[in-house]
Amino acid sequence: MGPQLVIDNIHLRFRGVSALTGVSFQVMPGTITALIGPNGAGKTCSLNCVCRFYTPQEGRIVFEDRDITRVKSSKVARLGIARTFQNIELFAGMTVLDNIKLGRHTYLKSGVFSGGLYYGPARREEVALRREIEEMIIDLLEIEHIRKKQVGMLPYGLQKRVELARALAMRPKLLLLDEPMAGMNLEETEDMARFILDVNQEWGVGIILVEHDMGVVMDISDHVVVLDFGTKIADGPPSEVQSDPAVINAYLGDKEAAVSKITR
Repeated sequence: MGPQLVIDNIHLRFRGVSALTGVSFQVMPGTITALIGPNGAGKTCSLNCVCRFYTPQEGRIVFEDRDITRVKSSKVARLGIARTFQNIELFAGMTVLDNIKLGRHTYLKSGVFSGGLYYGPARREEVALRREIEEMIIDLLEIEHIRKKQVGMLPYGLQKRVELARALAMRPKLLLLDEPMAGMNLEETEDMARFILDVNQEWGVGIILVEHDMGVVMDISDHVVVLDFGTKIADGPPSEVQSDPAVINAYLGDKEAAVSKITR
């Protein structure tokens, strides 16, 4: 099979600042590709180009043999690309279940009138959606006990889990995860890594993972792409990337400290 996603020589500039310069990499179907690098390397900018928050000035982005470089972000979501964010972007005053259901809004077919009356097709569609979410997503992420709670009252680690659940409600073919373990303790990090593996292995979803925890990256990734100052400096299996001198140099600037961090 060919690649699910192709990033081909993209350049992204903001006035006089180059955020990405000639970045190219591929994501194969059903694999976990980690995108790593120091702060400001261009990792989140790359995700924003894929989901069409940003439009690169040069280059192409191809998803499942379709050029999406200038497709609207709403249409990209319908094609099967979902994401989570570095900072939690949930509706704090709504329940966990309602936040998750919002992930399916691009696929809902009922109109404003029937939805407002909650009658006929709109009701049936809502019931089917709720059943799917409760039987698949809530069960998978082990959040049954909080499904009726207000999101703003939940601990940080559970809020990150709810954000992942909302992305899964979109039935993604490709999932973009922007630092899903950031700010978590060891137990929460281990749980999130397990959930990511479950989504990848049980649902067959391709994943691009931006993450600073090198232990997690090297444990769960099939492929690693390394950025530094908006350019790609390495691309390959974790075992090769973690020993690449350019990666060690760029990541911490101190060979002994970098080796310790990357191989721990």
